[in-house]
Amino acid sequence: MSSKLSNKMMALVKKDENEGYEYEQVETPNPQNDEVLVEIKKVALCGSDINLYVWNATAKVIASLPFTPGHEATGVVVQLGPNVKNLKIGDRIAVENHFYCGNCFQCKESRGDICSNMSQYGHGKGTIYGGCSQYSIVPEKYCYKLQYGVSDTEAVLLEPMGVAHNAIERLEVNNENVFVIGCGAVGLFAIACAKALGATTVYAADVLPGRLELATKMGADVVINSKDVDVRSEIMRLTDQVGIGRICEASGNVGMLNGCFKYLRKGGRVSILGLPKQALHIDDVLQDIVFKSLTITTVHGRRIFHTWNECEKLIADKKVDPSMLVTHDLPLSEHHNAFKTLLSGKCCKVLLDPSKV
Repeated sequence: MSSKLSNKMMALVKKDENEGYEYEQVETPNPQNDEVLVEIKKVALCGSDINLYVWNATAKVIASLPFTPGHEATGVVVQLGPNVKNLKIGDRIAVENHFYCGNCFQCKESRGDICSNMSQYGHGKGTIYGGCSQYSIVPEKYCYKLQYGVSDTEAVLLEPMGVAHNAIERLEVNNENVFVIGCGAVGLFAIACAKALGATTVYAADVLPGRLELATKMGADVVINSKDVDVRSEIMRLTDQVGIGRICEASGNVGMLNGCFKYLRKGGRVSILGLPKQALHIDDVLQDIVFKSLTITTVHGRRIFHTWNECEKLIADKKVDPSMLVTHDLPLSEHHNAFKTLLSGKCCKVLLDPSKV
């Protein structure tokens, strides 16, 4: 341990299946082999963090005890393991939380984003570490080195923005009309990325007026409250009965996903970005799927590290402003308030600052 670093740090720790986390002083870890020690500057909470906080059935599948939460994290390298080759002390990094194995078929095809043996930072999968701590251990190969001078707030949001960018890039939105269903954080990023990547008109739907206001700020040209309007009729009206060419389903609502194929234009593309929990059901498979010659894409995370670089460039070029989605920025010591806010649903992106304990 460097003489400048304390051998103790504050961290959130999930030790058992009870709701919540312990906020306690723990040993500051030493990096081994190809690991780096990162001083965490910002960590962002995600909707999926609710599962880990309450420890429900989903958490038991996606996480393993014990662990420190926080899979959206950014910071500065302060110590190097003996086998680190490309990073140096002082480098600013953001964490790719999909810890790919490097050995499976997908990894050998340069598709670590869909690794068959994936571990996950902030979930106790293959590592006990996460961003909700003053310092964290991350293997060098999962560190994206920041290159364009974005702020810590912008850097910590590269992870969720990257999921949306991955989906939008695969939709091929340039000179196309795009419909984003669901205006949570990832859906809002999808709106911004669609505009940045050349979409002609971006339509957005949600049931909450506050989210629709944010959708407009992030670049949506037309917003639709799907609680008040029949979405199919409205989209067909807005497109002169042609249908929409590109759909990004970001709500996870199975009814919206099932229904979107009816107003997809022939030859169109659909990206399933949300996480539906029920079975999909297509009423008219021939007319809505087969005869439309459509393309369905899905994503799991970000293309490593292509997506990170593209997103950081968009932010640096002022084409996307992720800070617009930050509704709360709290010290790590106020984690109870942060998770209470997250559970209430009355927020967008909640950030924690481990330097303020």
